[in-house]
Amino acid sequence: MCFFVHGIFNLVDLPTHANSGIRFIRADLSGRPMIRASYCQVVDSALATTLGVPGATISTVEHLLAALAGLGIDNARVEVWGPELPILDGSAAPFVRLLRRAGVRALRAPRTYCVIHQALEVVEGDKSIRVEPAWEPCLSYAIDFPHPLIGRQQLSFRMRSEKFCREIAPARTFGFLKDVQALQAQGLALGGSLDNALVLTKAGLLNPDGLRFRDEFVRHKILDVIGDLALWGWPLHGHIRVTKGSHALHHRFLEVLSQRPQTWRLSTLGWPSGTPAEGGLSAPARLKLALA
Repeated sequence: MCFFVHGIFNLVDLPTHANSGIRFIRADLSGRPMIRASYCQVVDSALATTLGVPGATISTVEHLLAALAGLGIDNARVEVWGPELPILDGSAAPFVRLLRRAGVRALRAPRTYCVIHQALEVVEGDKSIRVEPAWEPCLSYAIDFPHPLIGRQQLSFRMRSEKFCREIAPARTFGFLKDVQALQAQGLALGGSLDNALVLTKAGLLNPDGLRFRDEFVRHKILDVIGDLALWGWPLHGHIRVTKGSHALHHRFLEVLSQRPQTWRLSTLGWPSGTPAEGGLSAPARLKLALA
């Protein structure tokens, strides 16, 4: 996860028809190049998810994509002035607040889901991501860091909009002080501060306000995977189990999933009441956010 805080962007409600998808527009570049929110457009996944086309990239998209997915928004156009989205407080909560304030609109089309009917697993060393058939969408995530505030944390989360907004969206990105200092020595992460990330020392936490959740670290990993898997284009209807995941592993999983069409099918079935919108939704009315 990056620790930058720069940028200007608009969320615009121009998609008026179903299946427009999420699109990023680099409004600061000549020709206003468009970058689709698709796993096919991932050009880097080292510290955050970066999408790109020739001559244009947009980075740190995962938190906004998670907010859109958590609220059940399928179609939006995001106009961006600069190469990345603002990190805000390091979580998806500010995006959720802005989206809710603006509101969404239902489209005259059923929502399409990707229903898993055969298990699929991708393993890389001690990291893995697996999806299995399930009655309803579910995410189980496990992490293990040799740090007194983290250790082994695991959490299962059933996808419900209200639950997402309350229990997952506020979880902030985190990093270790030594790693942040190394990045800054390379001229990277210069906008990083305790206002936009949890920063861990060898034995504790620099942030004076402490944690929002006892297990905020694994909750943020769930936030990241929701945002990354939104690049699939259809909500996944299955039980996703992740161990020690990363942006790179999440994206590798989508590549493998695309190569195994026998493991899934598209359907317009609805989710149980309380899950993200059961009909296609378009993006909110125009929003603007500018950060110095």
